[in-house]
Amino acid sequence: MRRYLIKEEPCEPAESVFSIPYGDVLNPAQYEAVTTLQGPLLVIAGAGSGKTRTLTYRVARLVEEGVSPGSILLLTFTRKASMEMLRRAAALLDQRCEKVAGGTFHSFGNLILKRYAQKLGFEAGFNILDRADAEDVINLLRARLKFNLKERRFARKRTIANIYSKAVNKAIPIETLILEDYPHFAKDTPELLHLYEAYQTYKKKHSLMDYDDLLVGLKTLLEDHQDVRETLSQIYHYIMVDEYQDTNKIQADIVRLLAARHNNVMVVGDDSQSIYAFRGANFGNIMDFPKTFPGTKLIKLEENYRSTQPVLNLTNVIINRAQEKYTKVLFTRKKDGAPPALVMAEDEHAQSQFVAQRILELREEGVPLGEIAVLFRSSYHAFDLEIELNSRDIPFVKVGGFKFMETAHIKDLLAHMRILANPQDSVSWHRVLLLLESIGPKAADEIFQGVVRSGRGVGGLMTIEPKPRYAKAFERFRQALQGLETDRLPVAEVGASLVQYYQPVLERKFDDYPKRAKDLEHLVMIMERYDGLGAFLSDMALEPPSASIDDMLATDYDDEQLVLSTIHSAKGLEWHTVFVIWTLEGRFPAMYAVRSDEDMEEELRLMYVAATRAKENLYFSYPINIYDRGTAMVLSRPSRFIEGISEDILEPWSLVTDDGDEDLQW
Repeated sequence: MRRYLIKEEPCEPAESVFSIPYGDVLNPAQYEAVTTLQGPLLVIAGAGSGKTRTLTYRVARLVEEGVSPGSILLLTFTRKASMEMLRRAAALLDQRCEKVAGGTFHSFGNLILKRYAQKLGFEAGFNILDRADAEDVINLLRARLKFNLKERRFARKRTIANIYSKAVNKAIPIETLILEDYPHFAKDTPELLHLYEAYQTYKKKHSLMDYDDLLVGLKTLLEDHQDVRETLSQIYHYIMVDEYQDTNKIQADIVRLLAARHNNVMVVGDDSQSIYAFRGANFGNIMDFPKTFPGTKLIKLEENYRSTQPVLNLTNVIINRAQEKYTKVLFTRKKDGAPPALVMAEDEHAQSQFVAQRILELREEGVPLGEIAVLFRSSYHAFDLEIELNSRDIPFVKVGGFKFMETAHIKDLLAHMRILANPQDSVSWHRVLLLLESIGPKAADEIFQGVVRSGRGVGGLMTIEPKPRYAKAFERFRQALQGLETDRLPVAEVGASLVQYYQPVLERKFDDYPKRAKDLEHLVMIMERYDGLGAFLSDMALEPPSASIDDMLATDYDDEQLVLSTIHSAKGLEWHTVFVIWTLEGRFPAMYAVRSDEDMEEELRLMYVAATRAKENLYFSYPINIYDRGTAMVLSRPSRFIEGISEDILEPWSLVTDDGDEDLQW
């Protein structure tokens, strides 16, 4: 007789056998994510929904279930993040959790490639080039190939390194990347491709890898060597990935290959906070995860522990306007709170006055300055506000690196204005003269001395007989300054004229001149507030704006300082009160975003990230009647991302003067 075995359903261990009361300390969605251990799992973690807590408890749960810590791989975007999660897990359970394999994609790639380097034709002792080293190698090869000769304009080493790295991380051909992001170098594409091949050859010959090679090499190793793929997939039987919406194509491929034997992959992220396409992040990774891993279980974390319900009501409306998304509705137990406000200002300065005054009022109400942030799409949006904050003695820190007034292009323009205001300013004279081709320090000093001897101020340039080698450049400079020294001209008109003259110099000196041109354009807008050149230059010297347009790096800040930050730098942070300025159509979304649906969708997600930083108070503001020089359009509408939202959700505010008259009518 043939016997047929009836299998018993495996029983889940009773919660009582675990030392951590998971069901008591996690909400239902978090608990489901923590206790789902087999198969592919996608956790869509809404803003402020306890993503890190969920990952931490899942590490502890796996270890409590008897899984060997060495077979768990936790991949994050910073070493600090993974170490903090494992430290917390160890505090919850025991020291076994600290033995989990945790780190960044790059550090994991380095670890594996050191073990299998020879399979890729490298020595096991290969060295890693940091970014500065990589740029130096590129510069060396650039010189060897004679691409740095003075008679031709060629990209500098930093720009070239950016081009190569972006192409790798976006997984697109270099020539496509150049056309999309660096069209002004399109004519040099053949040379840049040739230099890239030389760079690759140099690294291989000298057993060197740069940061991007660590990812590319790991992917290649997993794809081309089945034995390695099988071994690693068997070792790392449980894979977890944090911030999955920020992964690029290569990183997603690495995760897929590592899970080849088991598909035990849990990725956590928020599609609504995918805002780093410019770094190579691929929004499609998180959206296509269920296709990549058939049978994926989807869990949404929607309970928010950060914001009040009125703030969440608005953020839900904003993100609901996205075309492609995992629909989720954030909710909280904090039901009470003020509705977010939309403030229309008659110009940029009125916007700055409103923000500064409201900050002072909040401070009087007991909200610390460190719990208040002003966020913006681009750093130059805060220039006027910085001046206003300085005038009111409100201390602030701007999240970012370079100080605006210390950037070369701003110093160049102001030097031209300083010699108009003070023809005896030798430092400024030397700076502007050295910008002219074929003029060195000796010639600059001779010209300056000649101008001083003439006693005619800038008009003394007419007495100078330029030498043939720089006669053409000198004549253009002389004509540009002619007539600008008069006090009758508005400051902004002087500035605009000098920006026009300086544009060819800007393009010659800087590879990222389109971004720097935006800085200069906004500086001219600030000039419109001033009646005299002297007052403008004094403010720029004594109370200057502090950062350039391209500042994206977060820094530590003092709790007693207001925080000014780009939205990109603010991701992952939170404040009691958040102001989002320049929510003006044409500025946010940025003009360039209209070129594609993907760019516009990312701009919308950027607005969502800004709004979800607020715990209790949220203000959007925008100036009207802003003339855009690039398009010759007047911008007056609020951003399409917040326009038309019900007044019950986004409350309109009008600005009123001391005498009770409304400056603006809604």
